[in-house]
Amino acid sequence: MLGVLRREHVSVADAAVLRPLAAGSLALGLASVVLTAGFALLWGAADIPPQTVGLILLEHIGFPIEADWPERWGAIVWQVRLPRVLLAGLVGATLAYSGTTYQGIFRNPLAEPYLLGVAAGAGLGATLIIISPLAYSFGPLSAVPPAAFAGAIVAVAITYLLARVGPVVPVTTLILSGVAVGSIAGAAISYLMLTNGDRALPVLSWLLGGFNSASWPRVWLLLPYTAIAALVIFPFARTLNVLQLNEEQARQLGVNVEAVKLTLLVAASLATAAAVAVSGIIGFVGLVVPHVTRLLWGADHRRLLPLSALLGASFLILADLVARTASPPTEIPVGIITALIGAPFFLYLLRRQRRSALYA
Repeated sequence: MLGVLRREHVSVADAAVLRPLAAGSLALGLASVVLTAGFALLWGAADIPPQTVGLILLEHIGFPIEADWPERWGAIVWQVRLPRVLLAGLVGATLAYSGTTYQGIFRNPLAEPYLLGVAAGAGLGATLIIISPLAYSFGPLSAVPPAAFAGAIVAVAITYLLARVGPVVPVTTLILSGVAVGSIAGAAISYLMLTNGDRALPVLSWLLGGFNSASWPRVWLLLPYTAIAALVIFPFARTLNVLQLNEEQARQLGVNVEAVKLTLLVAASLATAAAVAVSGIIGFVGLVVPHVTRLLWGADHRRLLPLSALLGASFLILADLVARTASPPTEIPVGIITALIGAPFFLYLLRRQRRSALYA
């Protein structure tokens, strides 16, 4: 009885210590998003004073402020920079918490949101529209995002159906099915680019990812998917902690493993598909950010999921800022920037995992 009371006392004390730590970490994450977003709004080809940027935002929010700045400044801040910053933040947050979810489900630090063929399926859907002889842009609207979203969903559905064995979906089979589906879709994209050389550059530009076509409609298109997926995934943080033991032990503790896996994979895949549909394929965010968050704040998914989302938003906002300002007047696809950062980190993870296997 004394031992039980002592353990309860320790757990209560630990919780009392962890609560302010978690609150401080979340505050730090939110501050990083606000600071990076503010910096991205200020920095650009047009030199707009910081106080004017703030007044423009306040005016559009509804504050009675008399506009004494050039009209084009208001358009640059509200119609160009702000939706771009918000879209980059939403995509970064979505890819980061989806990557955290995938790594938790597969218990593999090298898992990422594109593992089940989302990226390749989205790329194939977008490619089919771009090479089509029919017009795919109608004013501010484009058929590419819906086609990319549909392609991503179809690819994930095929992957899941191929991997399913009765009521069970083995993790290894699911990963291998995703690799196969992604390879087939990738081969189809390559063939279509080779046989439609005049449309190859727009396809390649989309595949490398970017936010040069960011707009308010795209922000409102992605926001519901990001929010709903987060509301589905985040309450499963404790369950993801349990799954880190192994699936058999999780079942013994009362977890319906297959139902949890299906729910989380569907939510994360839908959110990832929506992110890819509005931004193209931006690699390594869902791989690198969860690892950095885990190194800084530990592997508890109750903190890992929200903090990954916040750091993912900050990371992609900064990457997009570099992409649009590093080589003016042209833009570098943001996927190149994230790859230059993520690829060395990926190699580091591989080497670290290999060392762990050797000395285990």
